[in-house]
Amino acid sequence: MKLALQKKTKIVATISDYKCDVEFLQNLYETGMNVVRINTAHQTPASSMKIVENVRKVSTKIGLLVDTKGPEIRTTAMASNAGFEIATGDTIKMLGDPNALSHREALYVNYAGFVGDVPLGAAVLIDDGDVQLKVVDKKTDFLLCKAQNSGTLRGRKTVNVPGAAIHLPSLSSRDVEYIGWAVDNNIDFIAHSFVRTKDDVLAVQKLLNERKSRIKIIAKIENRQGVENIDEILDCSYGIMVARGDLGVEVEFEEIPGIQKMLIEKCQACGKPVIIATQMLHSMIERPRPTRAEITDVANAIYQRTDAIMLSGETASGAYPVEAVRAMSKIAIAVEKDLQPYERQPNVGIQDKVAIVLSKSAVQASRELPIRALVTDTYSGHVPRYLAAFRGKIPVFALCYLDYLTRELSLSYGVYCYPATPIKNNDEFLRYAMRFLRDQGCISNSDMVAVMAGNCYSKGATTYLEIGVVQNLISELNQEAYYAL
Repeated sequence: MKLALQKKTKIVATISDYKCDVEFLQNLYETGMNVVRINTAHQTPASSMKIVENVRKVSTKIGLLVDTKGPEIRTTAMASNAGFEIATGDTIKMLGDPNALSHREALYVNYAGFVGDVPLGAAVLIDDGDVQLKVVDKKTDFLLCKAQNSGTLRGRKTVNVPGAAIHLPSLSSRDVEYIGWAVDNNIDFIAHSFVRTKDDVLAVQKLLNERKSRIKIIAKIENRQGVENIDEILDCSYGIMVARGDLGVEVEFEEIPGIQKMLIEKCQACGKPVIIATQMLHSMIERPRPTRAEITDVANAIYQRTDAIMLSGETASGAYPVEAVRAMSKIAIAVEKDLQPYERQPNVGIQDKVAIVLSKSAVQASRELPIRALVTDTYSGHVPRYLAAFRGKIPVFALCYLDYLTRELSLSYGVYCYPATPIKNNDEFLRYAMRFLRDQGCISNSDMVAVMAGNCYSKGATTYLEIGVVQNLISELNQEAYYAL
């Protein structure tokens, strides 16, 4: 069996237009990739189109996620790509002007309001904290900063000011352009960077609503404000990404494990997908095997019950992209054998209480009976996500009546999707579902399965749970062999 069909934790792989041929993507897909991420910081809409076209040649089930830049501060370009060296104790002026070139006497950033927002005494971290500056004097139009360590300052590198309230707009003109492109090309997810409050999410949603787009928003949590406002952010997001790169600069590094665990639990409590990202197998950009620490990091995210784990440079530009996906898949398969379903009931913000109770019953039954699969149908994707929230040990096979749901559910733990045509008769649905999944090799005649579905008069509502042996459900013989709950 292919690795992609053995694991339940989903894998997001960042793909560059420089390396996105169909054969390469096919190898990643068969090895375990479920979602392709396009990083707009390093792409244009035109170059991204090549990725989209090739992904769709491989499979219509692969989700496509576009990652916006969001309200991000970076140093401006420099005349020299090599940048310049700075030593401990050196001073340098920092100014806000997106159109100016940075140089040794003045380091510019792309946000005009930078000087006004940054307080005296603040730490300014450049390039993920590789160079740390301290604001020692503040004038009307510039900050005087002292280097706290030696390093190299380069153009277009990230700038973080932990604890400072930065008043950047939620969306840049480039973000707006890319969101429009995503709508035009039926992309599945927008991962919006540097989400601070629900307003950042709602700014993206407003654009999507204006275009009547179904695209789902993934809020990237990568600063203190995002962590503190997670409840309101989750209320208006499809899911979240724990973007540990900038988050690890914005908060104290020792806080990261606890924040990661808390955010995963928050998502599970409301049945929403969560992605853990950044440097999961970073050494595999250059090496064919992960380090022991990286293996443990990936495993811990899975033990904490994340829906998905993400690769960045490992697949976008690394020397061993297929090996990186394979390593993640193998770690996931090994760890998932140890996991037990959740006992507690996710219900925060969930409207369909009947569906969540039936989902809990189905997963609980799979612990006490030799059930091999959970089967459901869906118009909305809600029930498969509810089943995923309990993190059962057996796969969830979802028959999707809208084709985009097969991609939308590509981020949900343990859910495998197939397009289907609605059948209005309950008995006919059972027979159809069993035959279809048997023919796909998902189940066999002798397997016991649990089926969650809705009465034909209640479109979109799940109303019953049925447990039985596949052959009996197909033939309607030996009706006593299964139970209706």
